Amino acid sequence: MTALALSVGDPSGIGPEIAIAAFLAREAVGLPAFYLLTDPTLIASRASQLGVSVPIVETIPAQAAQVFAHTLPIVPLAAQFVDSPGRPDPANAAGTVEAIDRAVAACLAGDAAAVVTCPIAKKPLYDAGFRFPGHTEYLAHLAARHSGVDAMPVMMLAGPDLRTVPVTIHIALAEVPKALTTELIVATARITAADLASRFGIARPRLAIAGLNPHAGEGGSMGLEDERIVRPAVDILRAEGIDAFGPLPADTLFHARARAGYDVALCMYHDQALIPAKTLAFDEAVNVTLGLPFIRTSPDHGTAFDIAGKGIARPDSLIAALKLARRLADTDAKAVAA
Repeated sequence: MTALALSVGDPSGIGPEIAIAAFLAREAVGLPAFYLLTDPTLIASRASQLGVSVPIVETIPAQAAQVFAHTLPIVPLAAQFVDSPGRPDPANAAGTVEAIDRAVAACLAGDAAAVVTCPIAKKPLYDAGFRFPGHTEYLAHLAARHSGVDAMPVMMLAGPDLRTVPVTIHIALAEVPKALTTELIVATARITAADLASRFGIARPRLAIAGLNPHAGEGGSMGLEDERIVRPAVDILRAEGIDAFGPLPADTLFHARARAGYDVALCMYHDQALIPAKTLAFDEAVNVTLGLPFIRTSPDHGTAFDIAGKGIARPDSLIAALKLARRLADTDAKAVAA
């Protein structure tokens, strides 16, 4: 069995310590095998700072699963890290990007089952010359570079009781009505439905489509976007055989009885999707990127520079991301084999 490739993220954040904590809990939580792409001296130093003992072995991706039961497998980077918990340093940008590059390359080469990423911070990367808007956009760039086909990444928050997809993501709320189009909703829904079928094993996914305005516009009396943009998207999806329905009022979409009626909720903007996801499962929610030729999951939190190095960061979301990545990889492999 191939292991999961875990990039350490920004080493000044909590990525190194939640990776260490996840490894130490591997037997108790039934963690799948992973290897860490990082500077081995960083992990040894961080473990010492935290007062924990972690057996480390430098390895290659193909051998990581064999040693995982007893040692933390590390695939060393060419770049070295500055160990400065809580103080982001542009000098770490090269290693941060290298880890992502090599995780994706290993996954596409069949040497890793999936890519799992610890959080990065944009500013240190920007200061070092990084020119992509964020993690997800860079992953899409790598996918296109390797495959020659442009990828449209779709962000999904997946928790034990709810999956949500924001159609528009990191833009100001005032910009959402201008960015929201029927075509964007349809494209996002198609990718979501396809990945739920192939990787989540849901034969006929049910997509609840949230309205943009209060009460889904209430027939046009509270904005025209729901009737002019959202509803036509639902009609197109249904005509294609996708089980989509809406637009639905977002204020009644996330209680338990409503959630039982769908497999994913497509939301029109960032907070409409992330507030219910994080409220229901703040420590267990996982960020999944759909629409890529490889599986990618990530903890649903940031670098947490304010608590880095203090030994209080919880690994729950990373553990959930690792477990989900393994499950998606196994389901995807079965679908390909069939």
